[in-house]
Amino acid sequence: MIGGQPIFILKEGTKRESGKDAMFENIDAAKAIATSIRSTLGPRGMDKMLVDSLGDIVITNDGVTILKEMDVEHPAAKMMVEVSKTQDSYVGDGTTTAVIIAGALLDQAQSLVKQNVHPTVITEGYKTAAAQASRVLEEISRPVTLKDKEILIKMAKTSLNSKSASVEKELLGTISYNAIKTIAEERDGKYLVDFDNLQVVKKNGGEINQTELIDGIILDKEKVHPNMPKLVKNAKIALLDLALEIKKPEFDTNLQINDPSMIQKFLGQEEDVLKEMVDKIKATGANVVITQKGIDDMAQHYLSKAGIYAVRRVKKSDVDKIAKATGATIVSSLEEIVASDLGAADAVEERKIGDDYMTFVTGSKNPKAISLLIRAGTEHVADEIERSITDSLHVVAAAVEDGAYTTGGGSAAEEIAFNLRSYATKVGGRQQLAIEKFADALEEIPRALAENAGLDPIDILIKIRSEHANGHKTFGVNVFSGNVEDMEKAGVIEPIRIGKQAVEASTEAAVMILRIDDVIATKSSKGGSPGGAGGMPPGGDY
Repeated sequence: MIGGQPIFILKEGTKRESGKDAMFENIDAAKAIATSIRSTLGPRGMDKMLVDSLGDIVITNDGVTILKEMDVEHPAAKMMVEVSKTQDSYVGDGTTTAVIIAGALLDQAQSLVKQNVHPTVITEGYKTAAAQASRVLEEISRPVTLKDKEILIKMAKTSLNSKSASVEKELLGTISYNAIKTIAEERDGKYLVDFDNLQVVKKNGGEINQTELIDGIILDKEKVHPNMPKLVKNAKIALLDLALEIKKPEFDTNLQINDPSMIQKFLGQEEDVLKEMVDKIKATGANVVITQKGIDDMAQHYLSKAGIYAVRRVKKSDVDKIAKATGATIVSSLEEIVASDLGAADAVEERKIGDDYMTFVTGSKNPKAISLLIRAGTEHVADEIERSITDSLHVVAAAVEDGAYTTGGGSAAEEIAFNLRSYATKVGGRQQLAIEKFADALEEIPRALAENAGLDPIDILIKIRSEHANGHKTFGVNVFSGNVEDMEKAGVIEPIRIGKQAVEASTEAAVMILRIDDVIATKSSKGGSPGGAGGMPPGGDY
């Protein structure tokens, strides 16, 4: 209002909410996201069934998968989804933990705002607490190397414990370690893990315990002709980016034949061209052909007569992996193919997996090129096993790359909380309140673990606080026994990266949301208009 007259500076239909109302609206939306996946935390966590608009079903307790599948529209809620995605891309596990901490930080901040503590003071206190939390994690962490097989397998099993794959955690944990051990490369005294060297193939119609690590590359393709050999030893592999077919002209053509005998000559000429193609491949000494394009029926016949194993229409990514594994050069013209372009492998074999035939290229020149064949009874279970073992692989990789681990079961979170409470008194001022609230937020992890296991969260928190006050830094919640125990002895351990990234990502998200005091939503905006949780139905029902 200027001089008693209203001045409109926004488009008609625009809604605006400012001050505490806007902040609390954003906080409530973010907390709703954290609440929605809270029950999935830990080995006793529950699964979620997600059904999309087409009726496709996903059953999982993987935090990032749940949030990706949810149709979230509220802007603040989307920030929480980004927290899980960041955690997943950087660490590969701990996505639920990160979102729960972010929701708890906002919940604690909300109580401070209601007590008229300025959001800037809270955000500064949170940043200070996060930096101290990172230092505490470094202090309580323990070293680990690629040679520490037992520790790394325990770490993989800890990750698998909270998944459906826990029924075969011994097998899958060992596979995770062996896979990372194979593809890890040492550079300047540090290990780096390139997951491009690991191919993951899943096939339903079997048992989970049939999951195995293959020394080589798997192609979800069968040989193109039944008369080709099923097994080729000492394989010499030609990788082609061309079709073994007669090339059709790019423009319309008409061919007029007046003499019937010319038809046979014409067809014979086609056969000669295809035979010449096969002869050029055979002349190099190749006994296996893998191409990204098609293979004509007649060419298949000549290849089978020559005793050559052939596969067609292979994905480019798989062709690239085979090139890397076998040392082959991908050829785009048969005029240029020579023996030096061929790759080498101990064997190329067609095997029946479930109801399908697949091609296995094993014993390759590059020992770091391996494949993981995942088996399960149904497609939904196979998908969940893939998500589970992918998490455990990333956990082992993160531990090997960082060379440090901490204990799980809420023990690291409680130790940070215990340390922050004494640290807060040294900081003093209003920031002390924010740091203490940060400590309270971290205790949501052992609290959620206890609740999901059907335990009394208050009793568990009292016990775990008492143990840490007595210097037992590795004590956490054993959800199977229902007691507070030494997580190191229980084998519940995780890479330091999980805790550090979870604290960092959740703090950044909480700080960003707390600094928003004005929400302006235009009429055409789909997400997050003030006065409603951005399209989310009330009661957290998504």
